[in-house]
Amino acid sequence: MSEWWTYRPSDFLMFSERTYRRLFELLNADLWPGQLVAIAAALLLFALLRRGSLGLGRLVFANVAAAWLCTAWAFFWQRYAGINWAAPGFAAAFALEGSLLLALAITGRAAGLRAAGEARAMAGRGLLLAAIVYPVLGLVLGRPTSQAEVIGLAPDPTAIGTLGILLVCRWDESSLPGGARLGAVALLWAIPVAWCLVTGLTLWTLHAPEAIIAPALALLALWAARLSPTSSSLPPPHAADR
Repeated sequence: MSEWWTYRPSDFLMFSERTYRRLFELLNADLWPGQLVAIAAALLLFALLRRGSLGLGRLVFANVAAAWLCTAWAFFWQRYAGINWAAPGFAAAFALEGSLLLALAITGRAAGLRAAGEARAMAGRGLLLAAIVYPVLGLVLGRPTSQAEVIGLAPDPTAIGTLGILLVCRWDESSLPGGARLGAVALLWAIPVAWCLVTGLTLWTLHAPEAIIAPALALLALWAARLSPTSSSLPPPHAADR
C-alpha cells in the first residue's frame, strides 16, 4: 500500500469539474423558481443590513437558517453525496449551522440588527452583496445560467453571505451561559469559514479559476471581525427588543 504522504488532493476527488457543475444544473432545474425566492430574500436582508434596522434579528437568523438547511438537504444530501463520499459530513455541518441559527431565532436570543463600526459594516454588506451576485461569476467564466450558484441553494454563496451577516448582525450573547456562548459563536463562524477553505481546495484541485475567491473572502471576514463590533452610540442589546 502506498504511503499516505504520496497522496494528492486530486486522489480523493473521483469526479471532474464538468460533473461537479452538472450538480448545480440539476439543482436549479429541480428547484426552479426557488432561485427567485432565494435572491429576493437575500436582497431583503441586504436592505435591512443597509438600513441598520433594529428588532429584526429573529427574521434575519430564520432566513439564514432556512438557507443552510435547504443547502444541506437539496445540494449535499440529495446530489453531492452521489459523487463525493464526504458529502454526508458536509450536509451534517450545514444542518448544524442551520439548526443553531434557527434555535437562536426561535428562542428569542437573536437580538436586533446593530449598526457596526463603519469598516466592519461595509465589509459585512460587501460580503452579502458578493454572495447575491455570485451567479454573475459563472457567466463571466463562460458557464450557462443553468449552472448558476445561487445564495440559499448553493453552498459557496450561502457561506459567504452568512459571514457578511455575522459581521453586522448579532444576538444577545448575555442570555447564553458562558460555555454555550463561546461554543455558539465558534460554530457560527467556524462552519462557513471551514467550508470556504474546503471549497477553495476542491475548486483548486478541479483547476477552476475561481478557487481563490471563497478563501479570500473568508479571510476578509475574519479580519473585519477583529474590528469594533458595534458603535457606542447605539442602545444596549436588550433595549432594541423592548
